[in-house]
Amino acid sequence: MSEEVTRLLRRAYSDEIETVMNYLTNAIILDGVRAAEIKESLDVDIEEELSHARLLGERLKQLDERPPSSYEFEARQQNLQPPEDSTDVLSVIEGVLEAENDAIDTYRELITAANEADDPVTEDLAVTILADEEAHRTEFRGYRKEYRND
Repeated sequence: MSEEVTRLLRRAYSDEIETVMNYLTNAIILDGVRAAEIKESLDVDIEEELSHARLLGERLKQLDERPPSSYEFEARQQNLQPPEDSTDVLSVIEGVLEAENDAIDTYRELITAANEADDPVTEDLAVTILADEEAHRTEFRGYRKEYRND
């Protein structure tokens, strides 16, 4: 087993849990008619991000490791924090895009590390989750275009 693979699995797990928390908070606090579609999208993504965390945690368990617990958690998503102005939907969109880009980078690193470690199971898992993250990014890029054109 590769220490780099384990490190990246743990990081991805923590990032997914943090994303769930921030998506949930933003979906709750956003206000305004224009926020409805973003809130709905975040609500759907919460379930998918949580399933990613579960898959990553289960993979860690299969590798005889443990997923990180709350005492080991280090928050990193500064730009995904809920805005002071609950109608500032664009800042949430920008925060989601940054979180998705970070996740994409992590999964690409994990794919490389798993390949080098001859761990096709982890590599396959990372490729599958990467596809989901890229789809989220595409969706929120579209939202950003709409908001920037107003």
